[in-house]
Amino acid sequence: MARYDYTAPLEGTEHIVETADGAKLRTVVTGSGDRTVLLAHGYGGAAAHWTLIASRLTAEGLRVISFDQRGHSGSSVGSNGTGSGAMASDYGAILEHHDATNVTLVGHSMGGFLSIAFLLSDSAAVERIGSLLLMGTFAGDVSRKNPQNKLQIPLIKSGILQKMLGIGPVAKGFTKSLIGDDFEPEMIDAFVPVFLDADHAELIPILQAMVDENRYDRLGEIDMPCTIVVGSKDKTTPPFHTADLHAGIAGSKLLTLPGIGHGLNWEAPDEIAAEIVKLAGA
Repeated sequence: MARYDYTAPLEGTEHIVETADGAKLRTVVTGSGDRTVLLAHGYGGAAAHWTLIASRLTAEGLRVISFDQRGHSGSSVGSNGTGSGAMASDYGAILEHHDATNVTLVGHSMGGFLSIAFLLSDSAAVERIGSLLLMGTFAGDVSRKNPQNKLQIPLIKSGILQKMLGIGPVAKGFTKSLIGDDFEPEMIDAFVPVFLDADHAELIPILQAMVDENRYDRLGEIDMPCTIVVGSKDKTTPPFHTADLHAGIAGSKLLTLPGIGHGLNWEAPDEIAAEIVKLAGA
């Protein structure tokens, strides 16, 4: 029996946020506290992948905003496409729509990459952010010293991986590559259908941006309480990325979770929620 119900729906109030370029972003608000957390998922994910963490945060009296990144699940792609600039600007649009201030911004994988891009590009919107949690993420150059990404990213861009995920062993192997010691078969049904629901053809620009762009030399511009979390067995964003993030963001806290892989939202929801609560001042 699985430790958690990984396919449990994210219960909350849905909103559609329309951006300046016409993208329609699906957001889900849970809880009603006066402190807000914005949860940004990784590539091929969705707001629903935050269910375990969101429930823990709302139990601590926090308002939680989860959203489908543009081109994923319930969110469309606007006229500006899916480059890092367009996708990072969505964070400001969501914060403005929900009138959120003193927010704890949580970015996982691509969501962390875009959180960094957002914080370095939109000074007005950044005033709404009070603290930052980066989990299993990077500031660019995601294929550096990484055979897994060098294989998987071209397969996604070509559409070959999506076609192969209909084969059971491939779906299992792909999901398992994201998880550490505690892989459970139930994670496949929670991850693969959502991954396939993303508009991968439209998302090629952000895949390329994660490989080509590099903001490590600008991390010193981020000045706020920041916690960085990584699993010791993360093969998608190996710990050297988070070590570089920690070195670049002054005063940041680095937490390495033994035996955990890239799927921190499922593998370590208690630990992640606890760190978010600390940052939010709950």
